[in-house]
Amino acid sequence: MNYATNFRSVQDEVSREEWQARVDLAACYRLMDLYGMTDMIYNHITLRVPGTEHMLINLYGLLYKEITASSLVKIDAEGNIVWKPDTDYGINTAGYVIHGAIHKARPDVASVIHTHTRAGIAVSCMTCGLLPLNQTSIRFHNHIGYHDYEGPAIDKGERERLVESLGPHDALVLRSHGLLTCGATVQQAFNTMYQLEMACRAQVDAMAGGSELIVPSEAVLQRTAHLYQPGTRRPYGILEWPAMLRLLEATGRSSGFPHYAS
Repeated sequence: MNYATNFRSVQDEVSREEWQARVDLAACYRLMDLYGMTDMIYNHITLRVPGTEHMLINLYGLLYKEITASSLVKIDAEGNIVWKPDTDYGINTAGYVIHGAIHKARPDVASVIHTHTRAGIAVSCMTCGLLPLNQTSIRFHNHIGYHDYEGPAIDKGERERLVESLGPHDALVLRSHGLLTCGATVQQAFNTMYQLEMACRAQVDAMAGGSELIVPSEAVLQRTAHLYQPGTRRPYGILEWPAMLRLLEATGRSSGFPHYAS
């Protein structure tokens, strides 16, 4: 069986736009690992190839920290593989059931991230959902959806219900399951997921303290949430992204070239 993780570069075989998308997506996978938002070989991040209906997704079997620009698989919204490296690794069905549904229904979405983090799963099990306890979580006040658990996401019939649960939002709590974010760019989707994860961690910590919790007034919640929407002041993630790439390079350079961009 061919389960090697060193793949030849495809930089000269794809368009400049696709290569940049591959580099950005691989960087996002590495950042998710760096910030502790991974679950062994599971979960997915997808990114639409600019100008096409195709999207990029990880091989099922690689750790996030192993993913490179050339190891990503190109699929269509129905999960059909358009191109993948020469390997026996395939893709996870749940990857295109969940992600494909959102990409297909939301043309404004270029990237989708799904996680099974400890804090995200914990909040997904709470009837109260994500509480607006602090500035980080308040940004999601009235801007997050909830989807009831239907079992492992392998049923294409669940697609419409997933999209309906997400609605116009960029964040979704999958009940008894985990978290999902999406965005117009992979940078935005990552920034939203980072904030959602931090909000969940803070909620679990605050509730574990056993003290009475403070929730600001509805007027403050609405104003704060509005100020933190992507279109109010500046897009999410764009300003932060160069710093995130510098962080990756500082922790994972190889002969002066980042591991993920190969």
